[in-house]
Amino acid sequence: MTDKVDSGAGKPLSIRDVARIAGVSRQTVSRVLNGERYIKPSTEEHVKKVIEELAWRPNSAARALATSRSKAIGLLVSARSHYGPFSAAAAVDEAARARGYAIVSATLAHEDEASLTDALDAFLAQGVDGVVLIAPQQRAHEALRKVPIRVPFISLQWPDTPGDRAVAFDQREGARLAVRHLIELGHTRIVHIAGPQDWNEAEERMRGYLEEMSLHDLPTAPPALGDWTADTGYDLGMKLLGTKEFTAVFASNDQMALGLMHAAADLALAVPRDLSIVGFDDIPEAKHFAPPLTTVRQDFAQLGVSAIERLISDIEGGVEAPSTQSTAPELIVRASTATPS
Repeated sequence: MTDKVDSGAGKPLSIRDVARIAGVSRQTVSRVLNGERYIKPSTEEHVKKVIEELAWRPNSAARALATSRSKAIGLLVSARSHYGPFSAAAAVDEAARARGYAIVSATLAHEDEASLTDALDAFLAQGVDGVVLIAPQQRAHEALRKVPIRVPFISLQWPDTPGDRAVAFDQREGARLAVRHLIELGHTRIVHIAGPQDWNEAEERMRGYLEEMSLHDLPTAPPALGDWTADTGYDLGMKLLGTKEFTAVFASNDQMALGLMHAAADLALAVPRDLSIVGFDDIPEAKHFAPPLTTVRQDFAQLGVSAIERLISDIEGGVEAPSTQSTAPELIVRASTATPS
């Protein structure tokens, strides 16, 4: 077994000390730490064994000096977020740590150019290798186009143009799945409760609703505008259901669908006998609603992995990938939808 020694005078071991003890060059240790290819398997195994026996962990400064990378990624999340963006942030953090990268996170209080520039400058001052942006508001997206970013970055929101660096769910297709499900059940009068107008996700889901209704030559009413909360879902439900001229509702997220269910119950309407409801996101509680909610599931764990793999490929010079990568949502059918009575 390799002796556990230090570099002298009680100082912690450096990458050079590890290289000396392993009998290899500093560059070889660096390549092993980086997981680079074209290194002899026996050499890699030997170096890893020495590192393990020494219980050595490189600090970020040493690693940056040795590899020209800090192994840190900046994660910027809008303060005006809900279940989806926060779940995506957690997935990004987990995926980054699995690849040996640390996450430096910050919250974007305002979605304007100045705030975005300040946050990115702070990340760069900390020497991050790349940046992940989770800010679904249209204003943040517009600001991103004006701010110079000097490191690789990826955005987790649906792109405006084909050249955007983005990994995202196909929000429009998810909405179409929800509306198509209702149409296939026999519903022809379907109302949409939309999210906030300045959110890309809400806009894409509304477009999906309108496209699917148009495809089947069904009439549409102007979407009711919500704010993602169950309270707003309840308030809108009380107004819409008071003069009910529809048999189904596609809500832009599960929380608003929950509020709508509450309103239906208060008005003595049974779901799904009197009203079918579909949500979006598949929050953990959706299967416990009364009745369990039919919804569109987004695999946030997969989104996080895709975003980090794409970003690390940009950082480390991997295979060039398309600018935008989309992930298809999945319809989860539960008991809140049925044929119209």
